Amino acid sequence: MGTVGISFGSPMGGTGFDVSSTVSQIVANLQNVETPWKTQLSNLQTQDAAISNLGSLLSNLSTDVQNFTTVDGVFSIMEGSSSDENVVTLASASSTAIAGTHTIVVNSLASTSSGYMTGTTSATDQFSGSISIAVGTGAPQTVTVNPNDNTLSGLASAINSAGIGVTAGLITDANGSRLSLVSGTSGADGDLSVDVSGLTDTTSGAALGYTSPVSGANANLTVDGISVSSASNTVSDVIPGVTFQLLSTSPVTNGTAETVQIQVVNDTQSVSSAMDQFVSDYNSLVSAINIQEGNTSSGTPEPLFGSPTLSLLQQQILGAINTSSPSGYLDPIANASDTLTGNISIAVGSGSAIPFSLGAGETLAGLVTAINSADIGVTAGITTNSSGSSLSLTSQTGGGVSVISSIQDAGTTLAYNPVSDFNNFTQLGISVNNDGTISLDSATLSSELNSDYSGVVNFFQNANSWGLDFSDTLNNLSTSNPIGTLALGLSSDSATESSLNADISKENLLISVQQVSLTDELNSANEILQSIPSNVNDVNELYSAITGYQAPQLG
Repeated sequence: MGTVGISFGSPMGGTGFDVSSTVSQIVANLQNVETPWKTQLSNLQTQDAAISNLGSLLSNLSTDVQNFTTVDGVFSIMEGSSSDENVVTLASASSTAIAGTHTIVVNSLASTSSGYMTGTTSATDQFSGSISIAVGTGAPQTVTVNPNDNTLSGLASAINSAGIGVTAGLITDANGSRLSLVSGTSGADGDLSVDVSGLTDTTSGAALGYTSPVSGANANLTVDGISVSSASNTVSDVIPGVTFQLLSTSPVTNGTAETVQIQVVNDTQSVSSAMDQFVSDYNSLVSAINIQEGNTSSGTPEPLFGSPTLSLLQQQILGAINTSSPSGYLDPIANASDTLTGNISIAVGSGSAIPFSLGAGETLAGLVTAINSADIGVTAGITTNSSGSSLSLTSQTGGGVSVISSIQDAGTTLAYNPVSDFNNFTQLGISVNNDGTISLDSATLSSELNSDYSGVVNFFQNANSWGLDFSDTLNNLSTSNPIGTLALGLSSDSATESSLNADISKENLLISVQQVSLTDELNSANEILQSIPSNVNDVNELYSAITGYQAPQLG
């Protein structure tokens, strides 16, 4: 701790010393004990900022992966086209749609029943009685004229308020005003039957009637050779996942109606764009990790240099991107040491199926050894999780694995569950660079999407797939997961920061008390110094009065 010198000047000067400055110097020395604490606190806060930045980059990457792993993500986007947009247009294709081509012939369009009441020419005419309306095969509904509002407008309001599936309105033109009715249901089931015999025009006495220029009818079309009737011109329940709109009947040439082709395809461009975003966000994260392994521009280590949190994050990310997922696996068994019976045959790619028969007392481990020893282009292993232990098979060449299993565990047959024809990112055109970043060969990805779209989907979405495993890895590292690697790093820093802040606050309180005490003590000392000349003068005068001699000058 440094020292503070107090300059009193000449004792006889009577000026004393600067109490405030002296106290400030002493307090500054006392506060030096906090310097290492504040330095550590500042370093921790800088680390927190670096971890939070990595957490944000990790979150971006996690969002990218979820776009691939969720059923309503990028793989659910479909595209479609019609060979004659004037007849049929594609409205939408959902994730349940299957890529393919469908043929449609439109013989007639659906129509919605409508009509109007005749016999009145004035909107102000008054009516009495009731009107009867039936929708389709439903029972007739009677609507009585409201005596307090018995004009055409009032009758329309009464019909609309009745909620019988009909919309009433008023049509006014040069010929006068008429009540119009439109069915709320398209097609034959919405055809209107209207009886106005119970209604009287009490103003004009004119005879009333009802004209129905449009009857409710179903659309008639042929889809993939199958005759279809649709109550609406928007058809959504014929081709799975596809909704199309009928705009007109198919033109007829030489007695033959035109066949419209509807083509549904996977939106590979959206998948490619999503993969570009994944690569960009992955590289941003890895680059940020790499930066933390070096020094700043001023030559000092980056905040997370040498941090175990950074090391674990790097290991997990690089390990996950390079992980190979199994081509498939057998149903799990509770105990890996169970004795198994039966046979299994395995074919890789277009190769011949290779049979394996289990000997007496055979276990999963023995089956794994037998398969790997056969060197048939597939790697066998044992996967253990909360469901139990299971045989996993991974293609060594990227070709699909076909398995027929009759293996049993205590009488229960263990079925084979395929995961994907793809085992790692390399097969989709992803390569890992020397610095840990990745590159995408768009041509390879496009080729695989066009040749085996479902295989790419399975690579991300099937149980035990690369996509779901990678998503789990990111979650286990994130700041949003309370037990994630980065979240625990922030939590650890926070605990230390709280302790340091408590120590600093405690020390500041102690110094504050000392500051008050020092100020009081030094103020008293200063008052004494300032009073010395006056006191000496009093002594001199007393000496002179007693002795009659001039007192020697002190000081």
